[in-house]
Amino acid sequence: MKHIHYLFIILFTCLSCGSPEKSEKRGDFAMAIGEYYEAANRYKQAYQRTPNKERENRGRRAVKQAEAFARYGYTARAAGAYRSAVRYESNDSLLLRKLGDMLRMQGDYKSAAQAYRQYLDSVPGDTLAQKALKGALEAPELKQKGSAYTVKQSRLFNSNRSDYCPALTPDGDQIYFTSNRNAATGNELSNITGQLPSDIFCARKDEKGRWKPVEQVEGALNSALDEGAPAFSPDGKTMYFTLCEEDANYPRMAKIATSSRSDASWGKPQVLKLTSDTLSSFAHPAVSPDGRWLYFASDMPGGYGGFDLWRCTIGNKEQGVVENLGPGINTAGNEEFPAFRPTGELYFSSDGMGGMGGLDLYQSTEDSVSHTWHTVHLPAPMNSQGDDFGITFEGLHNRGFFSSSRSTGGRGWDKIYEFSFPENLLTVKGWVYEQDGYELPAATVYMVGSDGTNVKTGVRADGSFEQPLKPGVDYILLATCKGYLNIPEKIHADTVEEERQYVLQFPLPSISMPVLVRNVFYEFDKADITPESAEALNRLSQMLKENPNVTIELSAHCDFRGDSLYNRRLSQRRAESVVRYLVRSGIDSLRLTPLGYGKDKPKTINKKLTETYSWLHEADTLTPQYILATDSTGRPLLDSLQREVCHALNRRTEFRVLRTTYGLFDAQGRLIPSAIKMPVPKPTDDVPTDDSYDEGALTDEQEDVEFEF
Repeated sequence: MKHIHYLFIILFTCLSCGSPEKSEKRGDFAMAIGEYYEAANRYKQAYQRTPNKERENRGRRAVKQAEAFARYGYTARAAGAYRSAVRYESNDSLLLRKLGDMLRMQGDYKSAAQAYRQYLDSVPGDTLAQKALKGALEAPELKQKGSAYTVKQSRLFNSNRSDYCPALTPDGDQIYFTSNRNAATGNELSNITGQLPSDIFCARKDEKGRWKPVEQVEGALNSALDEGAPAFSPDGKTMYFTLCEEDANYPRMAKIATSSRSDASWGKPQVLKLTSDTLSSFAHPAVSPDGRWLYFASDMPGGYGGFDLWRCTIGNKEQGVVENLGPGINTAGNEEFPAFRPTGELYFSSDGMGGMGGLDLYQSTEDSVSHTWHTVHLPAPMNSQGDDFGITFEGLHNRGFFSSSRSTGGRGWDKIYEFSFPENLLTVKGWVYEQDGYELPAATVYMVGSDGTNVKTGVRADGSFEQPLKPGVDYILLATCKGYLNIPEKIHADTVEEERQYVLQFPLPSISMPVLVRNVFYEFDKADITPESAEALNRLSQMLKENPNVTIELSAHCDFRGDSLYNRRLSQRRAESVVRYLVRSGIDSLRLTPLGYGKDKPKTINKKLTETYSWLHEADTLTPQYILATDSTGRPLLDSLQREVCHALNRRTEFRVLRTTYGLFDAQGRLIPSAIKMPVPKPTDDVPTDDSYDEGALTDEQEDVEFEF
């Protein structure tokens, strides 16, 4: 290490021996391709070797040095270089405004205000400077006033280098963030930041909800390049992040890449082509809570200033048309680091609205009719004199993490902070799954409130969703999924003085995989329904009433024993008997079509049945050949009891859903609340939750009715 130290001193001395013109030229090239750390060092060499009498050269090189320091966040040195430029009376018209920006980021609001006033004396129409002056004047009072937010540095995730842009996964059990700590991939310092290239790291919660130590991301995600600013799709299976590729001769344009997760491992990044523009940067991705939009920052032409916030639709093979978010968010400055709270509010950072320092955090909501944005500035201590950016939320709570450079002395190192806000949160959390018990991540939940709420949300990978509620409001929630029947639920949100969460279950019956309902009996060898069947059929009738938008085909089946024509006629009469019972209970006959198939359609085994009967296999069809099959010695493959189970499974009444959404939606695709008939819960209801069989109860006199609700 000592020899390396000496070699570094010799190398630095040799590099310093060049002329200031040559150092400045090298700095210009480094600046042009985005190597700001390298450029700052070259300009510093040029400045130090320029004689004091060459005031114009020293002033120009001081400005360039300041610009390079500012680009990679070393605001303390940038402020000093700008002061030097002012001393040498540089003719850069923006010099005082830029000095004010650096002083404001140092928390020297008085000096910053003085610099802004001097600048505005000569350029009175500069709106950025006007906003910055207003921010410098208001910042001391905002800082002293504070707010109900609590902010503290997160010791669990920070290292002795930069750690920033935290992103919680949708389930909240993992946190990913950017860091150039010593464990980052690669061993060469970046000419952009003077630190190791950044990688994405993560931490996971243990069984008790405590954070485990930080670890490198598994898989092919990280490389010797810069990766950072992760964001996730609502199902947590796709990561979007910023990727900075290297090029020795051209500017380092940031790009957005994606990676797919397989178990705990992330795949090789794939660059996402948003436009044909190769001369602009695309960075800081964020996915809207409904998964339809990708938001990002870019300096492409057509914006309002430096970096603007843009968005495009995603979810198809190709991205949709890119659109700017407009003047309700974007300014002549920089808007970056978009992020969403699950409730739909957009958060981002800007240095073009005044504020307390560099990048300040803002919150904005989009009007659903005019599509304009209403933006508010977050109070202290969420904002500070430094850069505050990259926020993430813990579910619907107003708490989580963000990153800030407030405590690193202007050296450009960012740290992760925890924040929280006192709240009496009222929420509903639900799980959507097929009635056999498996989650449905493709499901959609509609929520309509008596206050005018009408929202649509997807579910997470585990089938869960979470939405905020307002006290005193009545809500209807409808869970839907392609291939499954809809299930509605109703909530009255009470007024509470503490946190409360309503928990709902939505077991959606599958259209393709019927769910068994037991205890429907017929007279032996007849179509007459016995009195013991009333409970099951009444339950079926009630479910039909609760789903008035459903029409079904009711089909009865027999086992293969007996004459085909006789079995078909018997099954037809039995199906018609069930239809007559349902009609008498108030179900419109036009919604019910009885069909008797006899023994023509033997039962196909679903996954749930294999959990009850381990000797059955998914997708097996209980044909006569299957039931009577023998091995090579002529011995039956199924014993007598197993064959009787197969016969009983074949004797069934099923419902095939013909239609599920009639009358539910208006012309704009919005849910019509009046089209939903809500269930009336009964304390004595005892609806079976599985399709298990009691083998001893399966007799010729019993028909097991399957229905799909």
